Amino acid sequence: MRDYEIRAALRSELRALHAGDADALIIEELGLCTGTARVDVAVINSSITGYEIKSDQDTLSRLPGQIEVYSRALDYVTVVACPAHVEKIVRLVPAWFGITEAEAGGAAVTLQRVRAGRKNASVEPYALVQLLWRDEALSLLREFGLERGVKSKPRAAILRRLAGARSVEELGRRVRHQLRSRADWRTSGQAAGSQV
Repeated sequence: MRDYEIRAALRSELRALHAGDADALIIEELGLCTGTARVDVAVINSSITGYEIKSDQDTLSRLPGQIEVYSRALDYVTVVACPAHVEKIVRLVPAWFGITEAEAGGAAVTLQRVRAGRKNASVEPYALVQLLWRDEALSLLREFGLERGVKSKPRAAILRRLAGARSVEELGRRVRHQLRSRADWRTSGQAAGSQV
């Protein structure tokens, strides 16, 4: 089973699951922590949920590094894997990660939940605000009255100030709103998002 087959089944399931959620945005290849890692599919609504696909062609060699980055930036994570990887993934990922098995069934791929995911209790503010473009982060600082002294600084300085400006819960709300409001994801080098 190949990545594109699992991805197509996952996209179809996510579109059906979020069909009634006007605020849901599905993004493919969402870059995290300044491109340190990309999650295969993300759903942005009242949380940021990442889905990492592990097909028969994949090894699990990158998974430990992905776990570290995803744990810093995402509210929920589910690994969607072919049957050959599931047992090892259960042992590798944190208990709060969800696991879904993708199984080939003739012409279709079926997705079966192995373990439900739970909310990540350790999202880091700096990793969260790294999802924003420079102008978006500066605009938030302006709203908070904290842009003085960083307007002409590099993006990293702006993000550091923003990360300390509010609670992770409020930053999460603001970041999610901004991501859902973006008109053109492609201009940033990100994959395009689609409203559900």
